[in-house]
Amino acid sequence: MAWDDAPSHICRGGDVRGLAFCCPPVKPCPVMNALKEVGLSPQEYLDIKQQFGRETKLGQGKGTCFGSLVWCCKTSKPCPLRDMTLNQIGMSHDEYLTLKKELSEVILGAKNPEKLSENTKALIESFKISEEEAKQVLEDSHNDLRVAMKSLKMKELEE
Repeated sequence: MAWDDAPSHICRGGDVRGLAFCCPPVKPCPVMNALKEVGLSPQEYLDIKQQFGRETKLGQGKGTCFGSLVWCCKTSKPCPLRDMTLNQIGMSHDEYLTLKKELSEVILGAKNPEKLSENTKALIESFKISEEEAKQVLEDSHNDLRVAMKSLKMKELEE
């Protein structure tokens, strides 16, 4: 799948989807404006990216600049540390960009009520649960659809 229309980096004028490629917000830079645009604090942004890293292979990469692929740049920007990590874990550029696209969707959906409504509908349809249960699972999962689905799948297996 990859990410055919991946944006430029935020620091190079890219749109807010490019937050998936940004470093931690540790200094004044264009990422701060992008976070304001999407309604996230720097801490919320850190939390979202770190959580995504714990749940996916983007959490790997101790030898990268910030210790995780979740903070790494787009593959069009040369980076030997990122590429060495991708090679070590057997991740293709396409898989990397697919995960970065998913991360972007999580970041942008974090403060978007319309997106939450779509996520609620997706859970209701996929798991045949009530709206209340879907909203509760999403709330418990910090509005992360992937985590909510994993939780519901585990619940199904236990039953």
